[in-house]
Amino acid sequence: MSPAHPPRVSRRLLLQATGVGVLAATTGVGVWARLTDDGARTAGPEGPGRPLTDPADQSFLQVIAHADDGLYFMNPDLEQSLRSGARSVTVCLTGGEADGRNVSPRTHDPARVPGDRAAFARARANGLRAAHAAMVTGDPAARWDVAALSLLPGFEVEIQTLRDAPRHQLIFLGLVEARAVWQARARSLRGLWLGATGTLPTLRPAGTPVKRRFHYTRDQVIQTLVAVLDRAGPTVVRTLDPNAVHSPKRPPATADRDPRLAGLRYYDHQDHTAAARFAQAALAVYGGRGRPAIVENYLGYEDGVLPHDLDLAAARRKARLLSVYGWADHRACGDPAGCGDRKVGGSALSGGSRDWTRSTRLRAPGSNAWLRPAGDGRLTAFAVLGGTAYCWAETRPGSGSFGVPVPVPGLTPVPVPGLMPVPERGSGALLEGQIHAVCGPGGALQLFASRTVLPGRNAAHHRELLTAPQTGTTADGVPVFARWEPLGSPDPDPVRSLETGFPAAVATPDGTVHVFVRTWDGNVAHRSGPHGRHWSPWERLEGPVSRLTASPRIVDGLDACVDSVGLIHLAAPTVGTVQHWVSKEPGQMPRPAAATGLPQPGGPVSLVPVADGAVRAVFRRSVTAQVLIAERQRMIGAWRVSARCAAVGGYGRVAAAPVGSGGRMVLAARDDAGEVRMAMARDGAGPWQRGRVAHSAAAGVAQDAAGRAVVVALGLDGRLYTARQTSVGESVRFGGWRAQAGPPERAGGGPA
Repeated sequence: MSPAHPPRVSRRLLLQATGVGVLAATTGVGVWARLTDDGARTAGPEGPGRPLTDPADQSFLQVIAHADDGLYFMNPDLEQSLRSGARSVTVCLTGGEADGRNVSPRTHDPARVPGDRAAFARARANGLRAAHAAMVTGDPAARWDVAALSLLPGFEVEIQTLRDAPRHQLIFLGLVEARAVWQARARSLRGLWLGATGTLPTLRPAGTPVKRRFHYTRDQVIQTLVAVLDRAGPTVVRTLDPNAVHSPKRPPATADRDPRLAGLRYYDHQDHTAAARFAQAALAVYGGRGRPAIVENYLGYEDGVLPHDLDLAAARRKARLLSVYGWADHRACGDPAGCGDRKVGGSALSGGSRDWTRSTRLRAPGSNAWLRPAGDGRLTAFAVLGGTAYCWAETRPGSGSFGVPVPVPGLTPVPVPGLMPVPERGSGALLEGQIHAVCGPGGALQLFASRTVLPGRNAAHHRELLTAPQTGTTADGVPVFARWEPLGSPDPDPVRSLETGFPAAVATPDGTVHVFVRTWDGNVAHRSGPHGRHWSPWERLEGPVSRLTASPRIVDGLDACVDSVGLIHLAAPTVGTVQHWVSKEPGQMPRPAAATGLPQPGGPVSLVPVADGAVRAVFRRSVTAQVLIAERQRMIGAWRVSARCAAVGGYGRVAAAPVGSGGRMVLAARDDAGEVRMAMARDGAGPWQRGRVAHSAAAGVAQDAAGRAVVVALGLDGRLYTARQTSVGESVRFGGWRAQAGPPERAGGGPA
């Protein structure tokens, strides 16, 4: 990424700061025992001790465009995984050479400083590895072994291995960066992705062991990333945001007139978006090889126009690591090219990039409905691994033991651009984010998901929603689903559809299913179908009056529920408050309600229906990340904050669900260690219990057949982890966490 903040810093400074080096991943040196897939592990929910997830069962791959991208946009998650002791590989696609001037933005007349792009690319790589060494070993000066590596015949990349923790490696392709944030350039990753250039050259950083420059085609970049996937065997793949949100501003003028480069201006850096799309294409080709991975996409520059979602302690930690990267301590590293990126320096917390430092957001906001009871009362959990949806089901209602994950029938294969057709080489359309499941009045489940279809033969690059209704149950109680049915997008234009959000859905007492999603223009659209079939066309909901133009109006992170009298409620975060829609009468679509007056949210909103038509909203407050509970009584119609939970840090959606009667709820949230916290709440919030499970996206919560609160999480090893109350009651604590049956393994042949 470029270390300047677009809304507050001149384009000239942004162009100076544009660049990249490499990103890194790391691994610790602890010795951990491996558990067989059939074994069960348990851990108490409180007290000191190592996490229940075993680092030997985890492997992380980060794909970034610029050397500081992971430090700005993937932390604190990046540091937590590096410190876990798991294997980690970071691939940096561009050299991040920018203008070659390694100077502070505060330097008087920086244009007078001679530019040296090869030296600046090396300085950024040096800063990156110092920050990674600090995260892994605590010592920014830890030694690295540097070598040339061939991942593709006829090509070489630079690989750096942390000597004291050799399972941590950085890989640098060194492709030329765009050298502009928004201005269209044919000679860029975006130009290569769109076909505006046939090849993209590399730039050899100073001192590299790579012997010469190379020219990569689009297919060769994809194949190189596939080789990295084969090499790393990741359980988690982290990328930047492939579906950036557009800005109302016009794109800057450009001398490159290729019509393929024309289009909107987006909040994010063009290199970020293109790097993420190359990673998507590689994952589609990687398809059926190895264990299916969790994929997490992180927002980039869009963080700069959204409310801060990290507390100050987390932001300060990010800033300290960025200061290491930025060579703020002026340490000696023995490299005349420089020891870090002075364009970042020590300004990450208070300078032009401060808004990026104060936030970490996933493009997929997480679902509050991926754990649901089936018709016979047994709990079922749904998650996306390797682009395929999997279902875990309790062996019997209330047993607390879940069977092996079973794939939900797959998607229609879509060819991957420039590569062999499926099924030999995977599918160009993989599910993304978390599953949203609804339970109809008869107990049947219906699933909703999102996917991006990559450009290929007879397929435009677009996003769409899908649904899969339950069609039966196996002899051992596992739900059976129809194949995924496309629901399209509320914006039929393929380019606009790429900004379609993630679904929230409800089933009303008459069996009608409604699905809601954020649209390209920052509003909300819906489709409806009796019993989840025969869907109506997409229609936009009536929206709130808004004059906001400097940022997205509705931020992704919706939730919906049906209250005890049959009214539909929908809530969404905005850049200022929580927006609420509610039906006037049962069976009607929701309309904008009175202004909530609730504090600025720092992420998604989760809704919980309680007795007498009341509804609660659970969300994090911006800046502090504190979890708030707000309530709206039906007869009063106004919202008020009814409880403030003890601060535990973290970010993202807070899962919430009703338990029993009397307004009891169960909550689950990510804490400042990236692990699960859970609590019971009613009129106020109970104390948090700590669960040492590092997990992906949002936790899931529900009530089991015995009336106990249950919390589930998808571990970073791809396993399902569960905890439940030891008995029924508001003050009853949760028992130990349990690792359920092992993660799914690919049998080959692409997504199931």
